[in-house]
Amino acid sequence: MRVVTTEETAASLPYPALVEGLRAAFRSGMTAPLRHHHVMPREGEPDAVLLLMPAWAGNGTFGGVKLVNVTPGNSARGLPAVIASYLLFSEVTGEQLALLDGSVLTCRRTAAAAALAADYLARKDARTLLIVGAGRVGAELYDAFSAIRPIGRVLVWNPTEARGQKLAETLRGRGVMAGFVSDLASAVGEADIISCATLAQEPVIRGEWLKPGQHLDLIGSFTPEMREADDAAIARGRLFIDTDAAKVESGDVIGPMASGALSAEAIGGTLYDLCAGKPGRLDDEEITIFKGVGVAIEDLAAAMVAWERLAQG
Repeated sequence: MRVVTTEETAASLPYPALVEGLRAAFRSGMTAPLRHHHVMPREGEPDAVLLLMPAWAGNGTFGGVKLVNVTPGNSARGLPAVIASYLLFSEVTGEQLALLDGSVLTCRRTAAAAALAADYLARKDARTLLIVGAGRVGAELYDAFSAIRPIGRVLVWNPTEARGQKLAETLRGRGVMAGFVSDLASAVGEADIISCATLAQEPVIRGEWLKPGQHLDLIGSFTPEMREADDAAIARGRLFIDTDAAKVESGDVIGPMASGALSAEAIGGTLYDLCAGKPGRLDDEEITIFKGVGVAIEDLAAAMVAWERLAQG
């Protein structure tokens, strides 16, 4: 079994290949059972959680499982709260082939899934990207969206200005026209694609700020208590979700459905539907929205892309 370092994992997941790998996965019908969720009681600190996310291709190629340890008490130890690994194996023999950095893989596949959705939903001439949230996933979004659209300008907003400024500075150092913005409402008005990767408990995007032709990407909310967009924003656009799990896992879907701002029939479809050929954006004036919560086939698809490149040397 090959143990793949953090740096090797990142280098083996270039976004053009990763987006296409995810597209193929959603078209192929890979199997992804519900993730296993186990609470590990702790004394003197919050309980830890072990997540196991299995998937297999079903065609005699690969399977895998992501192991995620969520340990809130690590903040007092100066360690990350979330530590993950991905184990790739042969679907035929069960031979364990590679152990990859699961945190890097998760960040990159999350950004790539957003870009894949945007390839169907964003205008072809989209050039200005607004990144809302300058964390680990937010730092990946320019590269991900640049794989599918001619992004020429990046705006960055973050609750903590210093972190947002740092991401903008990093992008400028790479030759990208990028800048931090403090007025989120005005920045939304300037953007073609708005991508939110926050841990917000209350909406940060208001429907009244949106304008025709925009694409709104929501990839931060993964629990019923988390929200990145208000009901008015969801009501203004045509919503697509990565999988049906978003209906029960994300506050960005649960909240609007509970209030009546969104009906089940109004959801345009899933990433499975888009990759299978269901129409995405219908015209240049439409507001489109993507809500992703993540699914294990994305992890497997990413590991397969990485393995192919690693095998090539």
